[in-house]
Amino acid sequence: MIHHTAQIDPSAKLGNNVKVGAYSLIGADVEIDDNTVIESHVVIKGPTRIGKANHFYQFCSIGEDCQDLKYAGEPTRLEIGDGNTFRECVTVHRGTIQDNSLTRIGNNNLLMAYVHLAHDCMVGDNNIFANNASIAGHVHVGDWAILGGMSGVHQFCHVGSHSFCAAGTILLRDLPPYVMVGGKDAKPHGINAEGLRRRGYSKESILQIRRAYKVLYRSGKTTDEALRELRAMQEQTPELEILVDFVANSPRGIVR
Repeated sequence: MIHHTAQIDPSAKLGNNVKVGAYSLIGADVEIDDNTVIESHVVIKGPTRIGKANHFYQFCSIGEDCQDLKYAGEPTRLEIGDGNTFRECVTVHRGTIQDNSLTRIGNNNLLMAYVHLAHDCMVGDNNIFANNASIAGHVHVGDWAILGGMSGVHQFCHVGSHSFCAAGTILLRDLPPYVMVGGKDAKPHGINAEGLRRRGYSKESILQIRRAYKVLYRSGKTTDEALRELRAMQEQTPELEILVDFVANSPRGIVR
């Protein structure tokens, strides 16, 4: 399963049924678990840990030194979960000591062609990054979020679960769960109702999330005033808990 032109460092550890294509390079201190496919001309450097059943298409660069000018060669890490797809020319960098020395990607994410994930990013599960989407250093992304093609996320921003960025969006503040945004800079445009329906949310839950959005964005209330009302709504709608917690703890302030 390993092409004769591939270069694999003696310290690298490959699990069962791992495929490595022509001219790919697997560097030192790389661990790759079972059933992962690495197509031709892929570069993976360590320290990097990769889970099961991931698929890396040609010309991906995974685990490279970050582009932060403060980086001075310190030993930092990249961790990738299971079942992710990295399409052509995706780049993912390791962390920096200015954060937790770690970049992490969860499970079942789709990174389309030319996506870039910078140093110290923390990405959850089941997200979709469309072509050329880029997230800067220290960005956190929840679960089931979608970033449209050519979208960009400013460093240290947080992207909430089930949110949606339209193509070409520039996100300069935190994006709460469930919210759809678009434009430069990003402006809110309702909730991701279609995504919630596809994930099995009930009509009543979606209705309450829509009402919560109106409290946050259409009522004219300050963020603190809106939070007081949302906490009361949360008692009847548990799905609002992630929205309330996100807004209450937003480090950069939310998109308004």
